[in-house]
Amino acid sequence: AMRGTLHFVAAEDVHWLLALLAPRIIAKNQRRYRPLELDEQTLGSSSALLYGALEGGKQLDRQALRPVLEKEGISTDGQRMFYMLQRASLDGLICQGVAEKNRPAFLRLAPPLEGITPVPREEALARLALRYFTSRGPATLDDFVWWTGLLVADARAGLEAAASKLVQETLAGKTYWLADSMPASPPSAPDLYLLPGFDEYLVSYRDRSAVLKEKYAAAWSRGKAMFSPSIILRGQVIGLWKRTIKDHLVEITPELFIDLTAGKFRALEEAAQAYGRFLGKPAVIKLQ
Repeated sequence: AMRGTLHFVAAEDVHWLLALLAPRIIAKNQRRYRPLELDEQTLGSSSALLYGALEGGKQLDRQALRPVLEKEGISTDGQRMFYMLQRASLDGLICQGVAEKNRPAFLRLAPPLEGITPVPREEALARLALRYFTSRGPATLDDFVWWTGLLVADARAGLEAAASKLVQETLAGKTYWLADSMPASPPSAPDLYLLPGFDEYLVSYRDRSAVLKEKYAAAWSRGKAMFSPSIILRGQVIGLWKRTIKDHLVEITPELFIDLTAGKFRALEEAAQAYGRFLGKPAVIKLQ
């Protein structure tokens, strides 16, 4: 959906989101289609074959789908298979389902729910802008462009259409938009969080300076840290972390940008224990 990145999407939203966003992703993919010799005829044929192979509620992974294409003379070498699966998804034919041992299966995407009519483009832009700034505000137009992958003109049109339902604030020369009411944090909210890689707290914004101090930015971005789990203390990035799952426990290894007081280290231990409970294993902190 957004930017061509995998997202969980509600059934009632997936089709209007694809109609709005997929053409932009497909257009950007042309630079990859050409060297892979994926013309529109080949992509149309591969999408039809993939859709047909998933008839009757079947869920098949990439390896099971390869022979379906190869049998009809469509090569799946290199990245061709990835782009053919993605194109069938962008065309609203298939989607990713359950993954077993990190091997995702694919299934047919259900048609639009009964009674749901297509959303006009102008309404879809406004709806997406309102959803984004309500759930992720305060944020800027530039952040919205980054998150959606829209053209600036389309993103601005959506924001302008939704502006009457949002609040505008200007800080340090930048204009931010947000919902007119924000839920308060519960009194029991923890001070420290262990966030996964690609968490929306960071990925939702092009400008992350509000939560990531400049002096830590290089350490955070080292090794493409957008993919790396981050440690958040009172809203600020203070390090990275990784896990090692063993038979009877999970080890949490932090890479801290700051020294922690005893109280803050206890907060780190509590966050690790919460993650361990999620996995059903005891969790321990392993310092480097």
